[in-house]
Amino acid sequence: MNRFFNSNIGRLRLLAFLEGLSLLVLVFISVPLKYIYGITQISAVLGPIHGVLFLLCILNILSVGTENEWKFRQTTWKVLLACVIPFGTFYIDREVLKPLHQNLDK
Repeated sequence: MNRFFNSNIGRLRLLAFLEGLSLLVLVFISVPLKYIYGITQISAVLGPIHGVLFLLCILNILSVGTENEWKFRQTTWKVLLACVIPFGTFYIDREVLKPLHQNLDK
């Protein structure tokens, strides 16, 4: 776990994981419970948490993209888009962020 805190890309990977997980819980658990059974407590708690994670993720993507001189049309927009697609952050972590993070360790 410590390796995630040693670099901005590591912190972004951790934040993207948490954001992606919160999105999945909202979409596949909280929203069905809310609209099928009327259980709103999970949405009331997780909605704002996901919102904060989403905003932090966006800010960190822009920061890491600027720091690493990502080309917007090549990398940055893909990582930004992944934040709004279920399972997107997990795909981007595997395809973009993990290789970048491993290159830093070398």
